[in-house]
Amino acid sequence: MARTSLTANRVVCVYLAGLVWAVFGQTLRQQFVNFDDGGYVYNNAEVRQGLALQGIARAFTHPVLALWTPLTMISHMVDCQLFGLAPAGHHLVNVLLHMATAILLFLVLRETTGALWRSAFVAAVFAIHPLRVESVAWVSERKDVLSGLFFMLTLGAYVRRSFLLTPLFFALGLLAKPMLVTLPCVLLLLDYWPLKRKTGFPEKAPLFALSLAAGLATTTVAASSSETLVSRAGNALVSCVTYLGQMFFPAGLAALYPFPSGGQPFWKVGAAALLLAALSVCFFLRREKQPYLLTGWLWYLGMLAPVLGIVQMGGEAHADRYTYLPQIGIGILITWAAAERLPRRVSAALAIVAVAALAVCARIQTSYWNDSESLWRRALACMPRDVSALPHLNLGDALLGKGELDAAMEEFKRGLAIAPTPANARLRADCHIDLGFAFLQKKRLDEALAQYAMAVQTKPDYPNARRSLAGALREEGRLDEAIAQYGKALELDPNYAEAHYNLANALLQKGDVAGATRHFERTLQLDPLFTPARDALAALNP
Repeated sequence: MARTSLTANRVVCVYLAGLVWAVFGQTLRQQFVNFDDGGYVYNNAEVRQGLALQGIARAFTHPVLALWTPLTMISHMVDCQLFGLAPAGHHLVNVLLHMATAILLFLVLRETTGALWRSAFVAAVFAIHPLRVESVAWVSERKDVLSGLFFMLTLGAYVRRSFLLTPLFFALGLLAKPMLVTLPCVLLLLDYWPLKRKTGFPEKAPLFALSLAAGLATTTVAASSSETLVSRAGNALVSCVTYLGQMFFPAGLAALYPFPSGGQPFWKVGAAALLLAALSVCFFLRREKQPYLLTGWLWYLGMLAPVLGIVQMGGEAHADRYTYLPQIGIGILITWAAAERLPRRVSAALAIVAVAALAVCARIQTSYWNDSESLWRRALACMPRDVSALPHLNLGDALLGKGELDAAMEEFKRGLAIAPTPANARLRADCHIDLGFAFLQKKRLDEALAQYAMAVQTKPDYPNARRSLAGALREEGRLDEAIAQYGKALELDPNYAEAHYNLANALLQKGDVAGATRHFERTLQLDPLFTPARDALAALNP
């Protein structure tokens, strides 16, 4: 019997690995996208250098894009060490991490519940649901797949009562993505069902202490929200219901769901609150006869809590990636409930159809992440018109990179046509900057200067706006004004390597060789891979 069980486990593990590869293997042919991949990988000086002590130290001391994820950043450094900036290698690591997480989920459920096929179905749905695409196909979401792996390792260690490995894996998971702060609560749920252990908070005190530390670190560096607390709370309720709907009907998935202007409608917030309350009461009342209902439901709500935006939030109403671990709870709830009520043949047939349909949908969804242009065209097709400048800006950048100047300029203008608010000042400045660059490409210097000046006016404390304006002034021969703008950019960000390099060139034109040398050297201190600065220094010191 034990040998048969072991064989069955191996067959399921191989099946899960093949399923993940069938859906996500295509990512090895896909590119980086201009949606945080630059900040995390190809424009990140520390990451591009590969593994280096300075970069590792900086990963622990400096947040990236307002999030502290040191282990994730180190994993990106390892990728660059192994693969350079070839996207295939970075995508491969994401796929392998997700594959391992899905297999571990099956093994944990199998060991804790003893149910082979139910555990296999939950793991299969987790592995290839279209909502997983963002977490796996997007290189920047290494955070999800890496923290997910340590989440599963933590569960496995806890089930085996390893009091050394449990906090170790949990700490590593928090270093990958602090969303895992509610994991100790998931362990309490597992104690209730299916483990039926009589343990509680005292045993898990070290884990809760780690959660508290990670939570404080995250809230310290996180970007603040421009929305009111009431608006964010209402959106959180609606998001919980939205994710449920997307699990059953994953249509219209996109990289961005902008926060609705003025918040969610009152009727929608009220309906969501009533539905969530009704489900919570129902599952609580059924806790004796069907304990998995309460465990699955609280797993879902508890794991979602850190990313619902109550504490802080950017410009998103919700995001596919936030469902990566929370919806496992819903999968458990539905699978066990259906298996108890449906004949075995019926449930098996439904499971096969469901997995096949989800796999097809996920393959299609993954194809939208092929490159920046396809990603943002898809986003614009799925969202209401004129609600966010970001898709227009990023689509314009993608077209600009392909040399399609007129099409790119139209997207930047569409982004600027969206009503200005204090929250989108940075986006508007970027639209002006990129529109100005397009004008430069067309040799229309006066119009480029006007756009750069508008960028500075829109967001005076934005270093890139100052640097861009300085570049146009230098192009026109107004060196003193250009040098002044470069200086202001460096006052705002002393570690802006490209501004140091540009300032060095401007000083060189003025004949200030010593000043130019100093800024070329500073450029290389900040980014040792900045080849033009190295070449310029070599020319100055033959």
